[in-house]
Amino acid sequence: MKLIIATTNSGKLKEVSSYLKNDTIQILSLADFPEIGDIVEDGSTFTENALIKARTVSIITGLQALADDSGLMVDALNGAPGVLSARFAPTTEERNAKLLDKLRKVPESERTARFVCAMAFVRPDGFEWTAEGSVEGMITLEASGNAGFGYDPVFYYPQLQATFADISKEEKNSISHRGNALRQFMAAVTDNSILT
Repeated sequence: MKLIIATTNSGKLKEVSSYLKNDTIQILSLADFPEIGDIVEDGSTFTENALIKARTVSIITGLQALADDSGLMVDALNGAPGVLSARFAPTTEERNAKLLDKLRKVPESERTARFVCAMAFVRPDGFEWTAEGSVEGMITLEASGNAGFGYDPVFYYPQLQATFADISKEEKNSISHRGNALRQFMAAVTDNSILT
């Protein structure tokens, strides 16, 4: 069976694919369908954006699609950057620098934040499934680590006393927002046979 992971982000694709390794699932991505182009994510929530992507990809290709929309919500910034996480600044480095700059006067104890991941699965027959995962942490005073991607170098996970960019991919997947949502997806696949 074919499943399109509705992303061009190589980091996301690797994380999602690591959960779906299975001889019966052929994993594709948006890189395999350049004709789809950019999908406008104009929803007001992560779930709305994930559904927009999954529906669009499934309709255009006639295949099953799994999409996620995820981002960072910082309490001191009233939940920003939120659904605009990827558009907070032009590059990853600029996004992280802008975030740290906005928080430079915020005391460490008030730098609470969470990563949120909404996942949406859509089949051509109209079946839709959604779930949301999250993980709590803090925003660091400066970037740390070379692993991961996105906001990982500034997202500190207290239980491991490290940023998401300081830990291995396997450690991150076991605790991350995306890992949480993917475990819910795999449970639905196993328990309810939602992949066809």
